[in-house]
Amino acid sequence: MCNVAVIEFFIENALPEEFWGRRVLEVGSRYVNGSVRPLIERFLSPREYIGVDIEPGRFVDVVCPAELLVNCFGEDSFDVVISTEVIEHVRDWRLVINNMKRVLKPGGYIYITTRSRGFPYHGYPHDYWRYEVEDLREIFADFEIITLTRDHLEPGVFLKARKPLNWRPRDLSDIALYSMILGRRTRDIPS
Repeated sequence: MCNVAVIEFFIENALPEEFWGRRVLEVGSRYVNGSVRPLIERFLSPREYIGVDIEPGRFVDVVCPAELLVNCFGEDSFDVVISTEVIEHVRDWRLVINNMKRVLKPGGYIYITTRSRGFPYHGYPHDYWRYEVEDLREIFADFEIITLTRDHLEPGVFLKARKPLNWRPRDLSDIALYSMILGRRTRDIPS
């Protein structure tokens, strides 16, 4: 999903020097109802833009589940990682976010947009979690957070952060999120 506020977030926060001549990875890139890819490719001139998703489709260059990003691309492979409206749909959000952090080069930028509590269930293919500003602040405590704001149109959160040169991963095991399945905050969803 890519609502107008997501496009506005990129227009306001994506700087040409972060993208020009760089490698970009978009996680969850399959075109469903909008994409930031044409905006970035046309106006920010990355050297390479790779879209990954769990199934083929428009804007998908590589079929690869987000849980296997490091296996597919290796650590420190990309200058920018983008994920719009994906992390609420992955069951093992810790693994996926850690993989996005690991494929990003030190000094690189990550852009994430996701949904918050109050946004309706949208199970395509699944819908597990809701994130608040405070959740992303905790999850990305090991990054330099540049922008962390709420979606002004619908319940959601937008993040732009930079991976430190001396990055040390934060242990995410103690973080509980709001589960759409259980209707409460939890660390894990039972099988």
